[in-house]
Order: sequence, then structure tokens, then C-alpha cells
Amino acid sequence: MNRAYLVAGVLLLGMGALSIFTVDMREKALKLQFGEIKRSDFEPGLHFKWFWQSVLKFDARIQTLDSDPQLYLTSEKKQVIVDSFVKWKVRFVEQYYTSTGGNPLIANQRLSVVIVKALRDEFGKRTVRQVVSGERAEIRETMLKSAASQADELGIEIIDVRIKRVDLPENVSQSVFDRMAAERKQVAKKFRSEGEELAREIRAQAEREREVLLAEAEREGQKIRGNGDATATDTYAQAYGQDGEFYSLYRSLDAYRNTFSNPADVLLLEPNTQFFRYFKDSGG
Repeated sequence: MNRAYLVAGVLLLGMGALSIFTVDMREKALKLQFGEIKRSDFEPGLHFKWFWQSVLKFDARIQTLDSDPQLYLTSEKKQVIVDSFVKWKVRFVEQYYTSTGGNPLIANQRLSVVIVKALRDEFGKRTVRQVVSGERAEIRETMLKSAASQADELGIEIIDVRIKRVDLPENVSQSVFDRMAAERKQVAKKFRSEGEELAREIRAQAEREREVLLAEAEREGQKIRGNGDATATDTYAQAYGQDGEFYSLYRSLDAYRNTFSNPADVLLLEPNTQFFRYFKDSGG
């Protein structure tokens, strides 16, 4: 009898253990009964089930699909090599399980088909220059919108799509580079010619302004010199009128000082010239 109770207790404990499960915050879970989905909206924490039911758990963290570089055709029918990656996560766990069996490898394969098609469509609308020189943000936004509905069918959410690198095949790279270099040289030549023309205009304008300023300065200088000469003449006249003899003596002394400022100077004049009149006679 005691043995029967013991067996029953063990069975009850086993069924209890099989009826309790936990869901981590990094997981999504499905409760199945004989292969049929019974519940999919589990929050993180402790949960219960019947012992004959089963629970499947799936990683709810962000996954990365990093595909190998692919060849795509542009609108010019030129090939480009595109290396991209996708960030995704499980959104609708029930749909994810029914469409992929809960296998992330199958999800990556099916998602890769969606992304390749979206990239092919976007690159087919653009030229080599556009895809190489900087329309990646626009391509990303368009791809996110176009692939969102197809991703919903897989029960996943595309977080981000990034183009890591866009390269040209070796046989195309050099010709494209040469053409782009020629176009850049043509643009540079146009800018240089426009700059030289503008520089000539600026120099001509500066030369005209210089001539005007010099003419105005010369006119103002002549005016100032004329006023100064007039003032000097008037001052001389007033000084001469007050004492002509003293003024004559002062001017002669000033002439002597300027003439004999250097001891090495030699001056040949006749002794009876007007220049030496104050040397001979203090009265002049």
C-alpha cells in the first residue's frame, strides 16, 4: 500500500514538473497539443500546461542575415557587385512556426529571396553612378517598405537593411572610372574658366578703383600743397614786411647752414657774390 502511494506521488510530481515551464524575456513560445497550436501570446515568466501538451521556444532577439555578394544589373545593363546584410527578428511566432517550422536557417533562405528580389528591382531603376555615388539611403527606405509585407508572411519583422559595399566587376571598373574622370575634368575645366573670368573682372574693377583713388589722392595732395604754399608765401610776406633786413639775414644763415652741413663739401664762388654779403659786412 505504501509502495502504491509512493508511485502515485512520484507520478504526480513528474506530471507537475511537466506542467510547469518558463519563458525567458529573450524568447517567444508556442504551446502545442498533438501538433495543434493552442497558445502563442506568452509573456516572460512562469507558465503552466497539461503534461500531454508541449512547448516550443524560439529566439526573439535580433538576427542577422549576412548574404554573400551578389551581381545585379543597373538600368544601363551594367553589372555591379553588392554586399548587403539584413537585421530581423521574430514578430508573429505562430506565423513564423507555420511558414518556416521555427528554423532560422529556413527563415534566412526565404528572407534572402525577398531581399535579392527587392535589390534587383531597386538597382534596375538606377544607373551605375547613382548606386555607387550615394542613393543608398533611398534604396534602403524603399526596400524596407517593399519587403515588409512579404516578411509578415514569414512572421518576422525586418529591422534594417544595409548595403555594405557596391563594387564594379574588374572588366567594368576601369572604363567607368575613366569616363567619370573625364567628366570630372570637364567640370573642373568649366569651373576654372569661370573662376578666371571672374578674377579678370575683379582685377579690372580693382584697377579702376585704384586709378580713381590715386586721382583723388593726387588732387587732394595738390590742393593741400597749394594751400601750404599759399600759407608759406603769406607768412614770408608778413615776415618780410615786418623787418626785411632781418628776414634776409635769417634766410642767408639758413642757406649757409644747409650749404656747409658736410665738412667735405667744396663750394667754388666768387668772393664778391651776393651769397657772401653777410660775411663781408654785418649790415649786408
